[in-house]
Amino acid sequence: MINQGSFPPRADILALLQGQRPARVPCFSGLINVTEAGLSSLGLHLSEVHTNASKMATATVTTHRLAGFESASVPLDLCVEAEALGAVVDFREDTPRPEFPRISQPIAASSVGLDLRLPPDLTQRGRLPIVANAIRHLKEQVGQEIVVGAWVPGPLTLGLYLVDMVNLMVEVASEPEAVGKLLDVLTEALIAVATLYHSAGADFVTVHEMGGSPGFIGPPSFKRLILPRLQRLLAAIPGPTVLSVCGNTNRAMPLIAEARADAISVDQLNDLARSRQTLGPNAILFGNLDPVETLANGDEAAVRGAVRQAIEAGADAIWPGCDLWPLVPLANLRAMVDEARQPRTRP
Repeated sequence: MINQGSFPPRADILALLQGQRPARVPCFSGLINVTEAGLSSLGLHLSEVHTNASKMATATVTTHRLAGFESASVPLDLCVEAEALGAVVDFREDTPRPEFPRISQPIAASSVGLDLRLPPDLTQRGRLPIVANAIRHLKEQVGQEIVVGAWVPGPLTLGLYLVDMVNLMVEVASEPEAVGKLLDVLTEALIAVATLYHSAGADFVTVHEMGGSPGFIGPPSFKRLILPRLQRLLAAIPGPTVLSVCGNTNRAMPLIAEARADAISVDQLNDLARSRQTLGPNAILFGNLDPVETLANGDEAAVRGAVRQAIEAGADAIWPGCDLWPLVPLANLRAMVDEARQPRTRP
């Protein structure tokens, strides 16, 4: 484990999420950051942690304990909200290596004609209470040391776990009215879930809009269908927010900024320097190490080089571009954290 020395990661990150840049560049994430090494240190398989609050919290905090990572975030899979709304989850219990849960049965084949209504007890359904309890466990375990994050999918990303993915992506263009009706319902669901997580003690909430990123559906569809729902969702979440978007989003960064999150996280396909130039000096921008090619498959020198490149490009915090791949070597995570902590002058 890395010695934190004089670095106060929690205070630095909370200040950053309020728009006050600390002297150094933090290294954390609001997305999934659990590793096979951390799971093995506890004698756990990834499939075990999703239905037990204590195991979920203890598993995710190992990335801090073993590598110095400056946050711990839950949940540890993308299926929590979809399951609470009726989708069937395969927890991948029989796989020898860790795999994230998948939806084995969505609730519908199409958004057309789908009359989805939210149950009044939504936040008590499925594993939502388990995730809320995991946040409480994290606050007790590490809440004075590092930030505790929670995250929800974006409205379209959640839709892709509830409705046949191929059909829904086609319907974004061919049936925007039906898709918009679905997204309105899902936005309300996500407001309820994010509020639950904040009430449980999350220091910040990340909205992870992967499928609805303008890098995937294009800026026009993003502006028409996704942006108004993101604005409503982010405005309703108490406390600091981060908007995480995937793909090459450089052309759409002004649109993404209109969602009005407190910070924006971009992935490895984004030209971070170009995004910084587009957004200007005041935007809080996180990114954007490749979680597979650099962190999981690269060596320590490649990781350190990627950290330096992100900082020089204008990153306010080092974030993996997406969820950590569980097979990432601890040595690479330690190199990422250590390089971010090296004394340097901000660009």
